Amino acid sequence: MSLRFVGVFCLALLGACAQQPQRASQEAPAEPAARTAKAEQPRQPPLPSIELSDQILYQYLVGEVAAQSGDFALASTAFLDLAQRTRDPRIAQRAAEVAIQGRLLDPALKASRLWLDVDPESVEARQTLAGLLVTQGQLAQAKEHLEVLLAAEAPNVGPAFMHLNGLLARHPDRAASLALVRDLAKPYPRVSEAHFAVAQAALGAGQLELAGSELKEALALRPDWDSAALLQGQLLQRTSNAAAIAFYRDFLRRYPGESDVRLAFARTLVADRQYAEARKEFQRLVKDSGDNPDVLMAVGLLSLQLKDLDTAESTFKTLLDLDYRDPDAVRYYMGQVQEERKRYDEAELWYRSVARGENLLSAQSKVAQMLAKQGRLDEGLKYLQQVEPQNNQQRAQLSMAEAQLLREAGRYQEAYDLLGRALEKLPNYPDLIYDYAMAAEKLDKIDVMEASLRRLMQIKPDHAHAYNALGYTLADRNTRLAKARDLIARALKLSPDDPFIMDSMGWVEFRLGNLDASVTILKRAYEIRADPEIAAHLGEVLWAKGERAEAQRVWKSSLKDHPENETLRNTVKRFLP
Repeated sequence: MSLRFVGVFCLALLGACAQQPQRASQEAPAEPAARTAKAEQPRQPPLPSIELSDQILYQYLVGEVAAQSGDFALASTAFLDLAQRTRDPRIAQRAAEVAIQGRLLDPALKASRLWLDVDPESVEARQTLAGLLVTQGQLAQAKEHLEVLLAAEAPNVGPAFMHLNGLLARHPDRAASLALVRDLAKPYPRVSEAHFAVAQAALGAGQLELAGSELKEALALRPDWDSAALLQGQLLQRTSNAAAIAFYRDFLRRYPGESDVRLAFARTLVADRQYAEARKEFQRLVKDSGDNPDVLMAVGLLSLQLKDLDTAESTFKTLLDLDYRDPDAVRYYMGQVQEERKRYDEAELWYRSVARGENLLSAQSKVAQMLAKQGRLDEGLKYLQQVEPQNNQQRAQLSMAEAQLLREAGRYQEAYDLLGRALEKLPNYPDLIYDYAMAAEKLDKIDVMEASLRRLMQIKPDHAHAYNALGYTLADRNTRLAKARDLIARALKLSPDDPFIMDSMGWVEFRLGNLDASVTILKRAYEIRADPEIAAHLGEVLWAKGERAEAQRVWKSSLKDHPENETLRNTVKRFLP
């Protein structure tokens, strides 16, 4: 390329830059007429009165070529030197851009300072400099620029406050960020977004009380503001699902059309295990918003949870018709629908249709289970043995899936031996250790079980079910009951809402003779999950209290849904031969 051509090329480039409309200033001039004129005529940056020499063009091209090839250090040096010599704001801007792109913070600061110096009215230059100062932790210097930027946005300063915490998000000192946002918000007591920005910063700094009071101010100024309502709900949910639910319910009573708040309300109901009401809210969202795939997925999953299989199936089919972004997940849940209906051949086909994604290995395990349920256990075991694991975690999961098939077939010794062999190869996998302990319990090898569970507690001290399993086993055998209660109490502390751990605590209270406490705990567990083994325990304790009609009602209701559960059937036989 000749120097003459280079000169023509760069002249055209710089000329085009000069002709490009610049971002209009966000200042709020004193006179409305001046504001209208400014909007109609985009502000032009002040350009230097220098001649466009071949040397300038050549150095500009050196910077561009270096930037295109990824040599940001050379590009930054070339543009910054050229900007300092020419004091052209366009070149200073380019110097800042390439330095930022190359993560060269010191040159970026120099370039952005120069850019603002030669074009003091440039909002973009001031924004860039403020952002860099925040990144460097220089909040005091950033503050003066942020104050100018906010003042320039008056009287429509709200959107600027909405972006403020995004700018400060990477600053590690949350307390300092909060102090800065509070100072910036002080001149704007009637701006709801200013209170919202303080609330966000307060949440980041862990000052929940301040966050709550600022959100109340924001909602007082804009009672129908969904963003503030969503953040208030999230704040309340940190301490109480019930408080968040009450807040959302009141807000939606006044502003029923706020779909984002309704979605948050429905999700909070799910978190609180109020599945029936949650589904009603999701169904309303479907009605209001049409075929929103994410809402439809929530309706399908909740319907599956509530055993409304017709609604679940029709919803999942609709998702497949809509080309849902994760069709393999939908196929997996369709398999679960057919499995719940005990149509194991159809469930098997759906599970086989899962081709990829996070449900793939689980779907493959389900294929083997469906084969076993159709009386083809050996075929199911062979199928699992042919699955190629991608890592040690999958190897452990496949071993556990194979052992589960053997346990369900009553082949406890084979399951125990298989898990033992797997542990020899993968000795420190918590789930393998846990399953091995449970297999040992089935063979009445209580010493092996206890040793395995205690080893698991050492490897993973927060494994709630390790404590629960040992505590329940002791309670079920009516031995070392005080120790059993301590172990289960520790499990509940780690996982306070787990219905199976609650069941264990209810059972140990029964063994200790505390029938009233036992019934209270077991009823709560059964409300959370109507599991047949929890039903067996609850019925037995009710029987012991003399509430035999209620005990029979619980048992019969559970037997209707789980007629093959061994624990439940054996319990009922003991009392109703």
